[in-house]
Amino acid sequence: MVRRMSTPVRRVAVLGAGVMGAGIAAHCANAGIPVLLLDIVPPKATEDEKKSKAVRDSFATGALDKLKKAKPAAFSHARNAVLVQTGNFDDDLDKVKDCDLIIEAIIERLDIKQALFAKLEAIAAPHAVIASNTSGLRIVDMVQGRSETFKKNFMITHFFNPPRYMKLLELVAGPDTSAEAKQRAEQFGRELLGKGIVWAKDTPNFIGNRIGLQSMMTTIHLMLERGLTPEDVDAITGIPMAHPKSATFRTADVVGLDTVGHVAANCYKSLTDDEDRDVFKTPAFITAMIEKGILGDKTKGGFYKKQGDAIATLDPKTGEYRAKGGDPEIAKAAKSLAKIEDPRERVKKLVATSGPVGDFAWTVLSRSLAYAARRIPEITESIEAIDNAMKWGYAWDLGPFETWDALGFAETYERMKKDGVALPAWVDKMAAAKASGFYAGDRVWDPTRGDFARRDLDAREVTWEVLRKGSAPVLKNSGAEAWDLGDGILGLTFKTKANSIDSDVIKMIHDATAKAEQDFRGMLIWNQGEFFCVGANLFAVLMAAGQKQWDGLREMIKGYQYATQRMKYATVPVVAAPYNMTLGGGLELCMGADSVQAALETYSGLVEVGVGLIPGGAGTMNMLWRSLEGVPEGVEIDTYAFVTQTFKNIALAKVATSAEEGKAFGYFRANDGVSFDRARQLHEAKQRAIGLANAGYHPPIPRAYKLPGENGIATLQMLVNTLVAGKYASEHDAKIAMKLANVLCGGINGHTHAVTEDEILELEREAFLSLCGEPLSQARMQYMLQNNKPLRN
Repeated sequence: MVRRMSTPVRRVAVLGAGVMGAGIAAHCANAGIPVLLLDIVPPKATEDEKKSKAVRDSFATGALDKLKKAKPAAFSHARNAVLVQTGNFDDDLDKVKDCDLIIEAIIERLDIKQALFAKLEAIAAPHAVIASNTSGLRIVDMVQGRSETFKKNFMITHFFNPPRYMKLLELVAGPDTSAEAKQRAEQFGRELLGKGIVWAKDTPNFIGNRIGLQSMMTTIHLMLERGLTPEDVDAITGIPMAHPKSATFRTADVVGLDTVGHVAANCYKSLTDDEDRDVFKTPAFITAMIEKGILGDKTKGGFYKKQGDAIATLDPKTGEYRAKGGDPEIAKAAKSLAKIEDPRERVKKLVATSGPVGDFAWTVLSRSLAYAARRIPEITESIEAIDNAMKWGYAWDLGPFETWDALGFAETYERMKKDGVALPAWVDKMAAAKASGFYAGDRVWDPTRGDFARRDLDAREVTWEVLRKGSAPVLKNSGAEAWDLGDGILGLTFKTKANSIDSDVIKMIHDATAKAEQDFRGMLIWNQGEFFCVGANLFAVLMAAGQKQWDGLREMIKGYQYATQRMKYATVPVVAAPYNMTLGGGLELCMGADSVQAALETYSGLVEVGVGLIPGGAGTMNMLWRSLEGVPEGVEIDTYAFVTQTFKNIALAKVATSAEEGKAFGYFRANDGVSFDRARQLHEAKQRAIGLANAGYHPPIPRAYKLPGENGIATLQMLVNTLVAGKYASEHDAKIAMKLANVLCGGINGHTHAVTEDEILELEREAFLSLCGEPLSQARMQYMLQNNKPLRN
C-alpha cells in the first residue's frame, strides 16, 4: 500500500543554479512540477549592469540555457523548460513562500548556508519542507539558531548526478525532523520523480559515496601495490565484477577527478576514527593530475584521452600519456567472464579465476565487502540500504551484501577470517547462527536484532518471474513465450537475442493475440534484457536477400505487417511496455498496440534507412496514420504537411531520447503512460491493460485518407534533390527516400481516393522488398552486422 502525502508538492524552489541545482530543477520539471530556480546576482557585474533584471538573473537564466543544450539531455523534452522560472536571491527570494518544497544547492560553506536558512525561516510557508543537497555538512550545524518549526521541516535530500538518470536519492533526517516532513520528502522522491529512496544517517558522504569511494580508492591503491595498469584494473572491476563497463578509471573520468578528489578529501578530513581512513588519501599521481587540470571528460582527458583515432592511457608511474595497453591475458580472462549473463555466477567465477585476475578481484572485494559490513550501524542499520545505494547510485548489478551472498556467505566469511580481514561482531553472530546468507526470499538479516526480518518491499516493484502464473507458459516457441499474468492478462515476451523479431516471434504474436482473445481480457508485451527490441533479425533478412528468396521474404514482411495489425484490431486491449532501445520493428510493435506504458528512458525511432531499408512492419503506415488520427471525420485537410513530417522522421532516422520526446514526435500517443521508475513499469503496464479491459474496450475502426499522390512525390523529390546536391545525402539515400515518399503519398494515385491501410501496406511491402535486392542496401546491412554502426554509401 502506497501512502499518499497529506500536503502534496505542487511547486518546488531550487536555490542554487549550479550543475546539481539546475539538474534537480530540470527533473522536477520533467515530472510536471513548476520550479523556481534562483541564484546569486553576478558579483562581478558593474553597478550599471546590476540595474538590469536580465543581468541580475543571468546566473540562473544561463543555467537554464545550458540545461536546454545539455548532453545527455537534462530535460525529457525541451518544452519542459517552460516550467522553470528563474530569478535571483536578492529580488526573488520571497517567491519561495508559494513553494511546498525548497531545495538548497548552493556552495558547500556552512556560514553561507546558515545565512540563507535564516532568510528562509522568515519567508517559507509553515508546511514547506526545506532540504539541503549537501554531502559534507551536518544537519545539526546547518540548523543552528533556527526555530523549532524550521528544524521540524528540515532535512537533507542528496541527489546523484545527473538527477534525471541516477535513481538514488539519499534522505537524511535530523534529530528534530518531523514524521510528516520525512513522509512528504519520501513520497515526492519516489512517486513524482521515480527515485529509489535510501534513508541514511547524518555521517560524512552518507552511504553511496562512502562505500563507493572506499571501493574505488582501495582498487587504485591496490593497483599501485600490485604493479597493474589502469587497463588491467578496468578489465577486472567492470562487467566481471558486476559493476558498470566504465569500471574504476573510466568512471572517475566521467564523474570528474576534481569531484572524486573533493569527496576523498572530505572523507579523509572527517573520518578521523575510520579504520580505513588512509584508503581515502589521494595517491600522488592523482593529486598531480588534479593540480594540472587533468580532470576527465570535462577537460577532454583524464586517465584516458582520445588522441586522433586512438585512446591513450595516463601512466601512473610517469604521469604521461602512452598507447593503450595492459596485460593481454588479463583482458582475455575478463572478456570471457563478461560473457556470463548472470551477475551472481559471473562474480563468483571471477573470484575463482586463478592468477592475478582472481587474486586482485578477491582482495578488492574482500576489503570492500568487509568495510561495508563494518559501517553498520554507523551509516545505516540496513543491509538493503547499502545494497540499494550502490545499485542505484553507482549502477552496480549487485550490492555488497548481494555480492557476498553470490560468492557464498559461509565460504567467503571463512576466507576473510583466514586472510585476517576484520569483520564486525554482528557478522560473527550471523555465521554462528548458521545463516545461509544475508537474504532469504522476502526476508533480510537484521544486524540489530540478530535475526531475519521481513523486507519492506513495494508491491509495485514486481518482476516477470514473480508475476507470471504456473510453472509453464501458455504458449511457447523458440522465439517467444506467452504467460498467464493473472487478472485476465496474457503476457507476451521475446526470447531472441536483443529481443529481435524473427519468424518465430511473428508467429507467436499472431498466436498470442488469438489466445488472448479466446481466454483472456487483455495482452501485455513485456521484454527483458538490456533492450526492449532492436527490430528485425537483420541477419535473417540479409541471408534471404542474398539467396534471392524473394517469396519467403515477402511472406515474412507481410507476416509482421499483419501481426502488428492483428494486435491493433484485436477484440481485447494490447499494451506494450518499451524501454531503452526501441528501434525499427520494436517501435512498430508499439504502434500496433492500443496503448503504451513506456519507461521514461525509452529511445525510439524508425531507423531502417541506416541499413538501406524503410520500415516494413506497418511502421510507415502507422506513423502517418497516428499523425492523422486526431483529425475529425469530414474535415477536408491537405495531408502533405503530415506526410512531410513523417517522411523527415523516417528518412532522417530521427530517434526520440525519452518517452516524452517520443510522444512529441508522434511515436507514442499523448495519453500513453510514462514510468519514471523502471522497477514499477511492469506493474503499471499491467494496470493499464486491466484498466482498458475494465473500461469496456472496443477495437478501433479502420480509417482511410486522401494522400498527396504524384504531386506530393514530386515535391519530396525536390527536397531530396537539394540534399543530394548539397552532399547531405548520397544517391542511394535518395533512392531509399523516394521509395519512402511513394509509400507515404499513397503512390501516384494517392490523391484520387481515400487510401486504405491495405493499400499502404502493399506499397510498404514492395518498397521494402525492392530495397532488399539493392546491392548497396545489402552492403549497409552487412556493415551494420559486422560493425554495429551504419554505413554511408
